[in-house]
Amino acid sequence: MCGIAGLFAYDGSAAPVDRDALRRMNDAMIARGPDGEGIWVADNSRTGFAHRRLSIIDLSDSGAQPMEMDGGRLVITYNGEIYNFRELRTELEQQGRRFQSGSDTEVLLHLYDRDGADMVEKLRGMFAIAIHDRARQGVFLARDGFGIKPLYYANDGRTFRFASQVKALLAGGGIDTAPSAAGLAGIYVWGSVPEPWTLFDNIRSLPAGSTMWVDANGAHAPLRYFDVTQELERAAEAPEEWSPQALRDALLDTLQHHLVADVPVGAFLSAGLDSATIVALTAELQPDALRSVTLAFEEFDDTEFDEAALAEKIAVHYDTAHRTQRVKGTDFHAEYLRLCTAMDQPSI
Repeated sequence: MCGIAGLFAYDGSAAPVDRDALRRMNDAMIARGPDGEGIWVADNSRTGFAHRRLSIIDLSDSGAQPMEMDGGRLVITYNGEIYNFRELRTELEQQGRRFQSGSDTEVLLHLYDRDGADMVEKLRGMFAIAIHDRARQGVFLARDGFGIKPLYYANDGRTFRFASQVKALLAGGGIDTAPSAAGLAGIYVWGSVPEPWTLFDNIRSLPAGSTMWVDANGAHAPLRYFDVTQELERAAEAPEEWSPQALRDALLDTLQHHLVADVPVGAFLSAGLDSATIVALTAELQPDALRSVTLAFEEFDDTEFDEAALAEKIAVHYDTAHRTQRVKGTDFHAEYLRLCTAMDQPSI
């Protein structure tokens, strides 16, 4: 989990990028990236990016962001993980491209340089991406197909702003904070704010599986490149493809890709079938590397709702480095306001 933010003063009458505003936006997301921070502003002061880093791939400074290519011809700020970045890097290297780091971020820069917006069709992972394209004088944004990584934006007709969190956008200033009727209705009806709305009328989220281009004409409409509903419909039409063995193979394949990291990997483990299956299959792939954590609630001790004991048996069976963290109701009450602040807004 990292944090990204940016300002693009696309209209000629807009004030130049305020570096202090970028700093405030970045500081508002410190919990998303405690391992490093960076700010980049274009020479013409019309575009500026910020980044909070949580290091997972290439822990060195060469993986720091915002990352430039060819002296600022392309600049990226990105949150997420590309699970097939090594395969993509090999493909790009075979075409003569050279890399200065071991990060997936640099792979994204080269992929955009080669394929433009079509790059998203080749990505396997979770991501929120912003790329400054100096030659085209615009900013490209993209969000993963399932909307795992958040990306919010605001556009006042002169300056385009984006960030990983709503509170980061607000910290930068310059945004009308009138409440959103749709966002409030979502809270009262469903208990969460449905995308693309937020609690503020002038802030939206980029829809899952979408890209957006922003240039001197402003923000163009989001373009959908992936629709999970269509994928589910397609799968329902071909149930024979999903035999038990096919499901097992698919799970092993996705876990193998998810385990790519330069830091230790762990799993949240309950007594449920889903997390137990993930731990079991991961133990096959990396038998000596997995850590697991179970949250146990004091109020459930010695009741049928207590999953800790069974989770610990699963951990012993698959030889994980396991830890049970016990939580009391008073712990929750003490942290409630901080949790709400970190959550940004009610969501699913």
